[in-house]
Amino acid sequence: MGCSLSGLNSLYDAVNGGGDVWINENRFRIVRQLGEGGFAFVFLVKEIVADASSGGGLANKVKDPAHLSADGTYAMKKILIQNKEQLELVREEIRVSLLFNHPNLLPLLDHAIISVKDGQEGGLKHEAFLLFPVHLDGTLLDNSTSMKAKKETFSTTEVLHIFRQLCDGLKHMHSLDPPYAHNDVKPGNVLLTRRKGQPPLAILMDFGSARPSRKQIRSRQEALQLQEWTSEHCSAPFRAPELWDCPSHADIDERTDIWSLGCTLYAIMYGVSPFEYALGESGGSLQLAIVNAQVKWPNAGPKASYPEALHQFVTWMLQPQPAVRPSIDAIIIHVDKLIAKFTK
Repeated sequence: MGCSLSGLNSLYDAVNGGGDVWINENRFRIVRQLGEGGFAFVFLVKEIVADASSGGGLANKVKDPAHLSADGTYAMKKILIQNKEQLELVREEIRVSLLFNHPNLLPLLDHAIISVKDGQEGGLKHEAFLLFPVHLDGTLLDNSTSMKAKKETFSTTEVLHIFRQLCDGLKHMHSLDPPYAHNDVKPGNVLLTRRKGQPPLAILMDFGSARPSRKQIRSRQEALQLQEWTSEHCSAPFRAPELWDCPSHADIDERTDIWSLGCTLYAIMYGVSPFEYALGESGGSLQLAIVNAQVKWPNAGPKASYPEALHQFVTWMLQPQPAVRPSIDAIIIHVDKLIAKFTK
């Protein structure tokens, strides 16, 4: 795993009152907290290098110099691990993250899992520290929320370029041997960096749910096990129909991501998944809307101004039967044609 087991971090209080954190042999100062969720906290940190003139620090460890920060700042995810099951999940997230190397996939720069004393029970628990490049413009979800408040939307060109980058990242995952599915493609897992005079840079992150994509389901028990796993790891509004109601005999593959990608393209345009309307309807069912691919399109106002070709593109990805859903290669060919058509 390459995870160091060290007591150094117990010298510092990384959550309350700032301080310093060691990730293996490199030291980082906590600048501020960026977010939290569940047992995880995300911090903006700045590397402290003893002798900057000699290089050293993270620069000696990171394989791709493009991932190094010019000002020494990074994003650090701290995970409080409560039990053995959580420990194995974190180890798997680290293992999977290290498989990928692509400009549109968030790279894991360094990581450490340490043991800490449990003050209440006197035993040992664990904490994980994962280090990433920092993107302070937030996620696609953050951007959509702020744009909605200002009654702004992405242009057709921006929509297509953001989407094209997500396709590139997923193609890398789907092209591995064995192919991997992200399993949780959604606006909250897409980082956006604004660039003057250019479309935003889009980077897919959070590989905690990523797994080999191809599964043979050959019994009702296997189908139920898959449904239970996806209910915990795949966000409901973006989850493919075959993961809601899996047949007892099915071949699952990376086209589960294609469904989520179609939902995400809709969300880039309209700020929500194409099925979330069902949550607000009396007697509405998100699962039924998804299984039947009942997409609703805005029919009034500026948000209805996207070309019909984009609506047809979304519909093509949202095929309830995975066997007729397009592959990532077919989608890339089509989005390139749309970019050529609408970018003048």
